[in-house]
Amino acid sequence: MSFIKIYIHLVFSTKNRESLLSTSNLRIKVWKHIKEYATEKGIFLDMINDYSDHCHCLISLRSDQNIEKVVQLLKGESSYWINKNQLTRGKFSWQDEYFAVSVSESMIGSVRNYIKNQEKHHQRKSFMDEYKGFIEKYNFKI
Repeated sequence: MSFIKIYIHLVFSTKNRESLLSTSNLRIKVWKHIKEYATEKGIFLDMINDYSDHCHCLISLRSDQNIEKVVQLLKGESSYWINKNQLTRGKFSWQDEYFAVSVSESMIGSVRNYIKNQEKHHQRKSFMDEYKGFIEKYNFKI
């Protein structure tokens, strides 16, 4: 048996970064559904929270999973579910792009806290500022 523990901080946004997840009740419904779906598909979703235009997840990959497939499953099924249940005005979809960075064991608590406090965090910092910060902090090449 292989033993793998790889944590990923995953961030994805709504198409065109529209504020489609505008109410707390809607966001709670969406992340609860994503969490249930992840469990059903054998995806270990440790933490999830979102804001009006994006979602943060802390996931751990199994040996037979890869980031691209997990992201495709979570985003694809959740947008289908949101549209099927007509939870937003107009058609809902996630942006194609996403951020995914590894998280060391020593930083798990900090990342969980960061994800948990998204609403407070975005009272001080816009998603665009957060986006630019991720690009700089993790040295992504655009």
